Amino acid sequence: MELRHLRHFVALAEERSFTRAAARELIVQSGLSSSVRALEKDVGALLFVRGTRPVRLTSEGEALVSAARRALDAVDASYQAVRDVRGLLTGHLRIGGLQTSGHSLPFASWIAGFSRAHPGVNMTVRQLPALRMLAMVGEGELDCALVSAECGRVPGLDVVPLLSEPIALACAQGQPLATAESVTLQQLAGERFVETHPEWAIRSLVDAAFHEAGLTRHIVCEVDEWTTVLGLVAEGVGVTFVSQPLNFALLPGNVASLRLIPLRGVRLERRIDLVLPKGHAASPAARRFVEYVRQALPAVRDSS
Repeated sequence: MELRHLRHFVALAEERSFTRAAARELIVQSGLSSSVRALEKDVGALLFVRGTRPVRLTSEGEALVSAARRALDAVDASYQAVRDVRGLLTGHLRIGGLQTSGHSLPFASWIAGFSRAHPGVNMTVRQLPALRMLAMVGEGELDCALVSAECGRVPGLDVVPLLSEPIALACAQGQPLATAESVTLQQLAGERFVETHPEWAIRSLVDAAFHEAGLTRHIVCEVDEWTTVLGLVAEGVGVTFVSQPLNFALLPGNVASLRLIPLRGVRLERRIDLVLPKGHAASPAARRFVEYVRQALPAVRDSS
């Protein structure tokens, strides 16, 4: 079994497309197909269902993909052990980041600073729902992620707390709620809501709070991008929940007119944590990135 066959297999399993996987591995599609067939011959089983779009793993392929990732990570760690002696860090760091984390944490600055400190590391940043990113770290598809760990429990992960932010209601100026000093969940039961997908961190916290209070919500629009959520709220489509502080300078002009109203009777907070696999299951680059963030975090807390 050749390592390049495993790399090509994992790329195709993750990308679900021969075109994207071949581009990621810098080979032609015919070469990728030949590599996958060679691996299937080695293991004695078909790993992908032929003729499906997107590409779909067989049960044998599903069984192999986690082991293949661990094998490739082990090889990378072996190479890195040698590089560590020389003081070098190389490889590929796959990071997950919350869409709104940049409003409270200097996520882009951390990425830039880490890149300058370790120019041999290539990075990929994915901004996806919190629950999905937690699962991806647990399954080895991401090396680490800035995410709210409390919205889902994934075994085998280390959690580094970064900050906690109160959640408030956002509504457009001119709406009746805009004049309120604070609101309760009971007052909001009849409101129209603009929301993110249920896998996003704040959405999962708010859904749980309404469920515990025995209340239901009328969600009139559901989107997967925070700027769009806030833009629709600014246009009067509905109200939503956001974490504070919210940096309006990073958002479109009409969003700056939003009124943020504290909640009364319940305290909701969105945590941001840095999660990665425990111990040696974490990649060398992920462990080094955590060290970098730990050193940079006091300056962020002092400025807040």
